[in-house]
Amino acid sequence: MLDKLKNHFRTWLFRRKIESGTIVLTQRRIFIIPTRQGFALAFVLVLMLLGDINYSLSLGYALTFLLAMMAVMTMLYAFRNLAQLEIRAGRADAVFSGEAAQFLLHFHNRSALARYQLCLTTKMTGQAPLCFDIPARQDSEIAFPLPTTRRGWLALGELKLHTEFPLGLFHAWSYLHFDTRCVVYPKPLPNAPLPSGNSPDGAGKRPIAGDDDFAGLRDYVAGDALPRIAWKAFARGQGLQVKQFFTQTGEELWLDLSDAPDRTEEEKLARMARWVLDAEAQGMRYGLRLPDSELPPNNGTAHRDACLRRVALFNLLDTK
Repeated sequence: MLDKLKNHFRTWLFRRKIESGTIVLTQRRIFIIPTRQGFALAFVLVLMLLGDINYSLSLGYALTFLLAMMAVMTMLYAFRNLAQLEIRAGRADAVFSGEAAQFLLHFHNRSALARYQLCLTTKMTGQAPLCFDIPARQDSEIAFPLPTTRRGWLALGELKLHTEFPLGLFHAWSYLHFDTRCVVYPKPLPNAPLPSGNSPDGAGKRPIAGDDDFAGLRDYVAGDALPRIAWKAFARGQGLQVKQFFTQTGEELWLDLSDAPDRTEEEKLARMARWVLDAEAQGMRYGLRLPDSELPPNNGTAHRDACLRRVALFNLLDTK
């Protein structure tokens, strides 16, 4: 019951919410409390003051108040180390389950003061803090890693930016909660042969030399036909180059979830991820069939990522 009341009090006090765009750390967003070393120093200062009063030590008063002023200045520097920092969340690329997702955070320091010993932490247990410095009047891009354990969406969640600069007497912090996330693909099976296609030899469509689709340029080799020479490229000073064309041959390969022989849904999706990667690596034209959607046959990086995204978000409530 007491822990529940503490959580409600913290939620009311700090009023954390999910935000977008650029966050500026104003004085209303920064909180400061003494560290253990700070409380220890305060206790020592109280003892020193009592001794000064008891023995009427003039130099003792001077030393006590000098140390107290140093502590106050330390608190000010801890606050200034965070104040007026501008923070914006960048994009996070998709990863496979088991890999670390890298969330980019852009820090902009407009001040003439460099920021030292800044640390980012998350609520995730076992996650080590990420500490860094930000030079004066510069932008810094920080990649904050988060481990992944399952497919689907991974939200950055709430971060805590804190510092104990310069002497470790005060702990200054602010909460950051950006509305950014990345998609986590299923971890592919290590070995899963592609299913048979519709062609007699079981192959999907592969590009071979032909006359259908333009596929780029290559250097001229003696014996190449003159009509294939790229005269425009030659006029631009790029040398003699020859146009290449390819024709798609064979049948289209369909990757169907119902063809996966695995027992559980997660194992089937892991096999689908392996099929997508292998089909793309072999230059095939492949389509994806899931019970709730279908992607027509194609190939290329964009098609591969679209297939993996469909597989990663299959049967999840939040698929946007």
